[in-house]
Amino acid sequence: MKIGISSDHRGYKTKEQIKNYFKNTYEIIDYGTNSEERVDYPKYGIKLGEKVANKEVDYGIAICGSAIGISIACNKVKGIRCGKVNTKKEAIHAKENDFVNIIALSGETPIEENIEIIESFLNTKENQNDPVYLERINQITRYENER
Repeated sequence: MKIGISSDHRGYKTKEQIKNYFKNTYEIIDYGTNSEERVDYPKYGIKLGEKVANKEVDYGIAICGSAIGISIACNKVKGIRCGKVNTKKEAIHAKENDFVNIIALSGETPIEENIEIIESFLNTKENQNDPVYLERINQITRYENER
């Protein structure tokens, strides 16, 4: 499985720790930033969103200080469903029922918690058999395609 990852300066350390932890489990593609020097998160969120939308990677992990800004940037890319997740339970729900293809994490969350969130997300399958959730996703996709 190919996982894209990006961050701003406030998520840089967390991004590097995540890459190191998963380096022998997944193919991790880093879309920046490459230091703790101040950068603007939209550049990195949009870049990651485009890579996921174009199917260059299977899923994405976006990181900034709060995870809010970069999740907004990711969600501006057509075909992206980025969810800011804080817990394993949210990560499972986001993947299983909302078909999230990028998770946004806070660089301020302890790395052990972020690792558990990522593992929960990546090990969960989308629930393709629940017509209620499928219809909700279809409503979003129809709206997106009409624009």
